[in-house]
This record gives sequence, structure tokens and C-alpha cells, in this order.
Amino acid sequence: MKSAFPTNNWQQMAPVSNGYDEGMTLLDYFAAKVMQSLISETGMTMPDFSKTAYDVAEDMMRERNERLGRLG
Repeated sequence: MKSAFPTNNWQQMAPVSNGYDEGMTLLDYFAAKVMQSLISETGMTMPDFSKTAYDVAEDMMRERNERLGRLG
């Protein structure tokens, strides 16, 4: 899974019990951005916007992969 903020500098990564945490995934980052918009622009409740945010983020990842495939 792609990292939202990749680094090749292991010293910038946060240590965790099983090694080093590479941070949030790109999917998580997209979902967080969608969730911000849903919270501020709609009257959706927590369970609704959590699921919707990840559904939209997954669509964004699919579209991203298709576009990268066309460019490559």
C-alpha cells in the first residue's frame, strides 16, 4: 500500500514496537480529506461519513491507478 508521505530516511519514521511505522497510507489520507469535507458540508452522522469517506477514497485510488496506468 502506498504511503501518503513516503520517506527513504528511516530516522524520520516513528519507532513502534514491531519496527518503524511508515505513517498513514494514501487511502487513509484521501479518506481523511473526504471526511473533513463531509463533516463541514453535510449533516451526516459518524457511522455514515466514516463509511462514505472510505468508499470515496477507494474510488479515488482506483481513478488514480487508472490515470497512472495511462500515463505510464
